[in-house]
Amino acid sequence: MKRVYTLYRVSTKKQVNTSENHENDIPMQRGACHEFVKCRQDWEIVKEFEEKGVSGFKVSAKDRDAILDLQEAALKKEFDVLLVFMFDRIGRIDDETPFIVEWFVKTGGVEVWSVKEGEQRFETHVDKLTNYIRFWQASGESEKTSIRIKTRIGQLKLDGLYTGGPMPYGYRTVPSGVKNRKGQELKKYEIDLEQYVVYRKVVERTINYGTGSYVIAHQLNDQGYRTANGKKFTSKAVLRLLSSPLARGCTNEKETSEALQKLRIVSEDEAERIDEILRQRAMADSEKRRIAMRTKGEAILTGYVFCAHCGGRITPTHLKDQYYRKDGSEYLKDELKYRCYHKANKLCDCDGQTNYIASRVDEAVCQVMRRVFENMKGAPEEAKYKEILKKQQAAHAVSRRKLAKELEKNRKQLEVLQAEIAKTLLGESLYTPEDLREAISVVKTRIAEVEAKIEKLDSEMYQKEEMTKAVLPAYRRFKSWAEEFDTADLEQKKMISCQLFDRIELGKNYEITLHMNVTYKQFCSEWDEAEESREAV
Repeated sequence: MKRVYTLYRVSTKKQVNTSENHENDIPMQRGACHEFVKCRQDWEIVKEFEEKGVSGFKVSAKDRDAILDLQEAALKKEFDVLLVFMFDRIGRIDDETPFIVEWFVKTGGVEVWSVKEGEQRFETHVDKLTNYIRFWQASGESEKTSIRIKTRIGQLKLDGLYTGGPMPYGYRTVPSGVKNRKGQELKKYEIDLEQYVVYRKVVERTINYGTGSYVIAHQLNDQGYRTANGKKFTSKAVLRLLSSPLARGCTNEKETSEALQKLRIVSEDEAERIDEILRQRAMADSEKRRIAMRTKGEAILTGYVFCAHCGGRITPTHLKDQYYRKDGSEYLKDELKYRCYHKANKLCDCDGQTNYIASRVDEAVCQVMRRVFENMKGAPEEAKYKEILKKQQAAHAVSRRKLAKELEKNRKQLEVLQAEIAKTLLGESLYTPEDLREAISVVKTRIAEVEAKIEKLDSEMYQKEEMTKAVLPAYRRFKSWAEEFDTADLEQKKMISCQLFDRIELGKNYEITLHMNVTYKQFCSEWDEAEESREAV
């Protein structure tokens, strides 16, 4: 009797017991193999191997326990025939599986049979080619299936439908009315109003107060809030919430649709500000960081203040001054100061001050910000900016049409001159070859000049449009800051200052140099206060 080992494999757990596509499930494979053996009186199944939820396309043979056990048993001469329903149950990797099958036959010394395809032999070159082509086709089918599934999932995501996985915070699922091929109703995302309120709190704490993820998680847990799966908030959970693609109206691949835009919780402007804050706080960017790692503390300026003399970072610190007077009374003063880290630790020959009284510096910077915000009263309204852009676009269109007509005229003239080339060669033209060559050269130069003018004009218009796109969000934030600055608490003032200024430098005698963020500098360029300001106190 020939000892037979069988191998059954399915790619998904749903195919283990039963499936609508019955040709793939394990019971069907087992039944077909048993029927095949019954027809052969000298065959006997002595052992069966099952692989449940194992992809023959994605998982290599060296990572599949069933294949490794079968190879070991073949070397020990424990069986004579390896039987499968179809050869692709052994695998679907075109540059690996053909050689696995060949190994069983040549090295393992066993016969490899398929219920559907018969025995795989390696007696001729045709056998080897057939073996390779079979698995090359199986690999191709897997790739096509993978592409179809990915494409379909991508389409479902763009339609706002739930495709599985953890539920993102801020949402819930409801029946969509759409059914799949199996007749099952799919679910779609819907904003959960209770979680939406919490989500907005997290966004506002991050943007307006600069509160870190650890603090936000602690605050949410103290207030009794929980994540979408009912667990306590952690720093990572808060960061995932802030970076959620769905809340930004797009997929993980940054694709968007009308359905996803309706599910948006975070605006584009807010998303950009969140990303900038998170990027600034990343340790990898610590040398260039402008936003403080933590918002605790009494100093307004933290994270983007540098020494004007050595360029080193300046950090806030509490300094205590204590001594006893002649009358025996104790003098004790605890004062917040900004300290040059390099000079205080003797890391370089800095000729600046070691310490600066924080209150004097903070008040000087706040005075500059108040003057900037005061000038907002004279700023054009948002509608005026859009009107200015509209007029610029109209003027651009007029200039472009004029240049386009000139370009067309020169091109037609060039066509006429080029048509004269043949006549010149036959002696039938009014132009000499030299005159014609010079005329063509002149016209070509004119065409190149006009094309360059059009390109420059388009480039300038594009820059103006992009500038307006950048300025309008800055305008809205500016207006908001101007209205709330005087009543804002310390945390809000910290975030306003670090977003308004890219860098602040402190020098001797409290000379303060303020470098405004380029976006706001462009927005306020018509005011003196928007230029690099120098303030001495």
